[in-house]
Amino acid sequence: MKRLVLLICCLMMIVSGCSKEKSSVSSAGVREKSPAPEVNVISMDNQQLTLASLKGKVVLLNFWATWCPPCREEIPSMMKLNSFMAGKPFQMVCISVDEGGKKAVEEFFRNSGFMLPTYFDPSGQVARNFGVTGVPETFVIDRQGVVAKRVIGGLDWSSPEVIAFLEGLMK
Repeated sequence: MKRLVLLICCLMMIVSGCSKEKSSVSSAGVREKSPAPEVNVISMDNQQLTLASLKGKVVLLNFWATWCPPCREEIPSMMKLNSFMAGKPFQMVCISVDEGGKKAVEEFFRNSGFMLPTYFDPSGQVARNFGVTGVPETFVIDRQGVVAKRVIGGLDWSSPEVIAFLEGLMK
């Protein structure tokens, strides 16, 4: 019995990257107030996007997966935020880490009714450059390309506090 409890505890620690824990800031990987690494990803419609092309906008860079419960839980608030920020100097970039790639994401969107501005990094280089530890993990990048906030875990992205923070970065 003790071994079973120990095994369960170890497994919980391993999968904690995809957990219902509220957001926190990690000391691993890209640090807040440091320049964001370059991003080079492909959109759902095969268009290339780079972080350099978004200079002057606040960027919400989110790493997620269709199989991750906390990721799925935060999607409605991300959709609200993206709608609220329409027309402002803001860009949401959601990078799927699904092994099934575009096909898995398309099927998920079709079955769930959700939709996010989703991109793919087939080599996984962007996640490695940012030091992503699990999903969901989000980096808020200011208009100058500096990481303003690193959030590990799910968050209500449409909360008044988040919106005020993002709007403050747009000034």
